[in-house]
Amino acid sequence: MNWPFPPDETPDHVVEHETAIWGPLAEAARELVDLCVMSDVDPEEVAAATADVEAAVARLRKVRRTQTLGQEHLPAGRRRPWGNPVIGLRNPIAPPLQVHSVPEGRSESDFHCGPAYEGPPGLVHGGVVALILDQVLGHAVGAKGRPGMTGTLTIVYRQGTPLGDLRVEAWVEREDGIKTWAKAQMIGPDGVTAEAEGVFILPRAIREQLA
Repeated sequence: MNWPFPPDETPDHVVEHETAIWGPLAEAARELVDLCVMSDVDPEEVAAATADVEAAVARLRKVRRTQTLGQEHLPAGRRRPWGNPVIGLRNPIAPPLQVHSVPEGRSESDFHCGPAYEGPPGLVHGGVVALILDQVLGHAVGAKGRPGMTGTLTIVYRQGTPLGDLRVEAWVEREDGIKTWAKAQMIGPDGVTAEAEGVFILPRAIREQLA
């Protein structure tokens, strides 16, 4: 895969301003999603809230972007993937995770999954677990200086992942040519809930830069 998009060269003060504007909106939308699942107000309140949300949607619909946030902010340069469904500042479906990485090829994050991510009763949906593991694996691989696209992802679910406070850890195992192998684990209050192993492929554009 190639990434034919220009690097993000937005000045710092503009990034800070946009963060202050869009961050609170996405956070309010996250709470709205949670309350759509958990609120138990009477029908009249639901109808009034629906009207309020529809009014907000009408405001935001006035001007739409021509490209997704990923297309503009994922490539080389400052990384600002605000539309990402795991770490995206502007994406309400993202928890969002704050991932900490080191150049040795390790990444970790402590985060929270609320009722909106429920699969089996009281547990995080298995697909959401996979999504988060894949994302943090990618961070570990990128931290080592070899960003990659997921080639294969194998997950072993050891036990149910409970809703609430969780932790994810990932680390690079080895490299061979354009491939990097990495492992990760999801950790709940009772220990490891899921383990993952991924093979990541160095994108063609990056290969050309490193050649």
